[in-house]
Amino acid sequence: MPRMLDVSQDVRAEIGDEEADRLLVGDNAPGSYDCTSCRTPGDCEQERTSTVLFVGEETAVLAFAHATCIPSQVVQVAEDQLQGAVRSITGEEPPHPGASRHAGGPEQAVLGITSGLVLIEGELHPALVVEPTAPIARPGTTGTGRDDFLPLLIEQGFVPISEVSQRPTTQLHGWSVLVAMGQLHAVLQPGTGGGSPVAWWQAHQPLQVTDGWRAAANKSHTVLVFAAPVGSIGQQPREDLLRDALERAAAGGRLVAATMPLAGT
Repeated sequence: MPRMLDVSQDVRAEIGDEEADRLLVGDNAPGSYDCTSCRTPGDCEQERTSTVLFVGEETAVLAFAHATCIPSQVVQVAEDQLQGAVRSITGEEPPHPGASRHAGGPEQAVLGITSGLVLIEGELHPALVVEPTAPIARPGTTGTGRDDFLPLLIEQGFVPISEVSQRPTTQLHGWSVLVAMGQLHAVLQPGTGGGSPVAWWQAHQPLQVTDGWRAAANKSHTVLVFAAPVGSIGQQPREDLLRDALERAAAGGRLVAATMPLAGT
């Protein structure tokens, strides 16, 4: 039975007409799959399904997604980041650094993320702001009465900043921000023991970024990533309010930052 697959012209150009036609008639397409975007089950015999091709310098991985989640497309990924993208496709997501809850705590800590443009030295920079929903305990400890989120990130290479205008100049080695077709998919971190990158944060459904954010990221090929403990930033509806919250967190010694390369477009 022919599958309800969407194969974009970009994907077809990469995999060739013969392979694309085999997919469309159902020869090489799965019946059921886990959506690479929302990670819930899909069935290409029952619903429109997009083909998503992750391409590195030497290898490529074909994945599938609900057409309502993400269109068929080619995602360019550096070769050393491709395995991290594969892990995000398959859902093999490791725990976030220190993502263990306090003993007796009411909830598991989850990393929330907000995108925005930050003005530094007269230039707009694409930024992500990360804030957990609960205190973060160091792995292997109960964490009672202590939040180790910032110390853990500093150990990873994030730097404390006292003013938002203090832009980190050194890129964080092995980390990257994965964006595809103007949607934020994941923040990748180095794998354990020098292995392939894995997802530190991953969207259950890709987050749309603004055209301005995407243009700034494509221009600089980097993203500023700010992080603060729970309760430091909050949900801010406008970029000026987000900037004010960042400044307050920085002045209070509750803000770290890092510069990461952009993976994708």
